[in-house]
Formats: sequence, structure tokens, C-alpha cells
Amino acid sequence: MTVNKIVTGVLSYGMSGRVFHTPFIANNDRFELRAVVERSTKNAHVDYPSIISYDRVDDLLADKEIELVIVNTPNDTHVAFAKQALLAGKHVLIEKPFAPTVAEAKELFDLGRKVGKFVLPYHNRRFDSDFNSLKSVLESNKLGGPVELHLRFDRYRAEIGQKVFKETKRPAAGILFDLGSHLLDQVISLFGKPISAVKRTSIHRKDSEVDDFATLLLTFDQGLTVFITVSMLVLESQYSFLLHGTNGTFVKNRTDVQENQLLAGVSPIDDHYGEENDDALGLLTYLEHDNLISEHIKALKGDYMQLFDAVYDQIRNHKAYFVTEEQIYWQLEILEQPSLC
Repeated sequence: MTVNKIVTGVLSYGMSGRVFHTPFIANNDRFELRAVVERSTKNAHVDYPSIISYDRVDDLLADKEIELVIVNTPNDTHVAFAKQALLAGKHVLIEKPFAPTVAEAKELFDLGRKVGKFVLPYHNRRFDSDFNSLKSVLESNKLGGPVELHLRFDRYRAEIGQKVFKETKRPAAGILFDLGSHLLDQVISLFGKPISAVKRTSIHRKDSEVDDFATLLLTFDQGLTVFITVSMLVLESQYSFLLHGTNGTFVKNRTDVQENQLLAGVSPIDDHYGEENDDALGLLTYLEHDNLISEHIKALKGDYMQLFDAVYDQIRNHKAYFVTEEQIYWQLEILEQPSLC
């Protein structure tokens, strides 16, 4: 059976292009990787000898063969480039953060409808192995009703980074938009829209212009409270997932290996891609008939290829995408609200 491939272009061949996008497009037989944009140094041909390397975004968007454009440029350019791609007649897959504001996100979705093209948010962390361990524990009901959930994304980078768009005061800069958007999307995918949200950001690194610590306090129906924390100044990482329910507790570190594997050049179609290390187990403790049970939970494989399969199914088969327009609005309403002093 002949596959109607989606011819794809990627707007940047930096880290995200090399690691999170081109390996999946190139190794998925339902896509064709046609082109990237490389403004100065040309590296893509080393990995993909037949690829077209355009000097400018305008040149890639003028390529009539390209049907899907991946917008993986600096955060504050996502909206402008996505609009440009839509007006050029392309579907768009937009890296997180999707947009700096709800109003700009609505502009993109409305424009997509107007020109008859799909506007798709890129939220790959829904396919992390560690997050899916949390999801499977919730679905098992062994913990009873969820009471308190903590999610963390920690790094230690005391020095100001070299990526100017991440370290200077501009729309969608700072750790909350950068890393917090991942965790917020995960929470929304599990529990829907929060009843209330409190945001707190702060700056601690010398000469930093953007937040390097942030926390969100979210409340949901049935009394669930969720705490999201992201920090650039955690030397000893804490549990990334800590869930207390009415009948037990689940804890797990951030153990998904996909990013590290991709950085090391492991193909996403390798047999061992996405497999957590044998010792990367979550611990589930719960009561069963008044007996205390402890189980070590090994996660299923992480698999970002599922995201690209979902992109294909939306574009070719009109199957509903896993991130909805409403979920993006809920997320951005929280991210863009003022921080508590």
C-alpha cells in the first residue's frame, strides 16, 4: 500500500532540530524530511546527505513541495513564523511554549481555520516513560483518590547560558515558560483545567534577566492540589514525581532516557530506544486489606515517535490530535498571569 508521505521542513537545525525533530521525521516512513534552515554553519548534510539547507525561513516557506513546517525557532519568534508558514499554505507543528499569550495562540488557531491548515502544539513530554509511570499508577486506582501531587524539573546551571533568547527579557523567556510548560501540560492532560492557579517566579543567578525558579500551586475538583516546581539551581535533584492518594504513595525520579539517547546519536527506531535503566524504578506503596504493599514499577518505553504518528493521523486522517486548543489556552492563562511578589 502506497503511503501518502508528509513532506516536512524544519526551521532550525540547532539542538531541538537535530535531537527532537529530524531523527523522527527521517525514520518515520510516513514522512519525508526535505529541508532545514541553517543561516550560517551548514551541518545538516552530514546527517542527511540529500537534505536541502536553506539560508532563510522565507526560502523554505517558498518551497512548494513542503506541506508541514516545524517551528522550532527561539520562543519569541514562534507566533510570527507560524503565521508566516500558515499564510504560505503549510501545516505547522509548534515547539513549546506554543505562544507567549492566550491572545496570540487564538490568532494562530483562528488563522489555521481560515486557511484550512492544522496548527499543532509540540508537547513531547506526554510520551516520557516516567510520566507514563505516574499515569499508569493513577489509572490502577491502587492509591485511591489523588490528594497531593508534586512535579519537578530541576537543573543546575548557575552561569548565564549562551542562548540569548532564553536568558534575556523577552516574550516567553524564563524557566517557567521553558520547562514549566512541560509539567503544566502533563498535569492538564491528566486532570483538565484547574479551578485555581497561583504563580510565583524569582531570579537568583547573578546578572540573570529572567526567572530561574518558579512554582505553581494548582487546585482541582475533588480536592486535589498540585505543586509544580522548576529550578536552575538544584544541585541534588529531588523526586520528580511524588503522588499521595487516599490509600498510598508513589515516588519516581526523572528517569526518561530519550533526550540523552538522542544526544548520543541513538536512533528512535533502535530496539532499546526509550528503555529506562533497570534501576530506574518507581516505588508504589499502598494498603490492601490493611496490609502494606510495596511495588517497584518499571516504566514502559518512552516514545516520542508517537507524537509524529499523531501529527500524521491529524493531517492525513483528520483524527483528533492529543493536545487540544482548549488545553493550550488553559496552559497559557496560567503561564502569563502575574507572579506573586
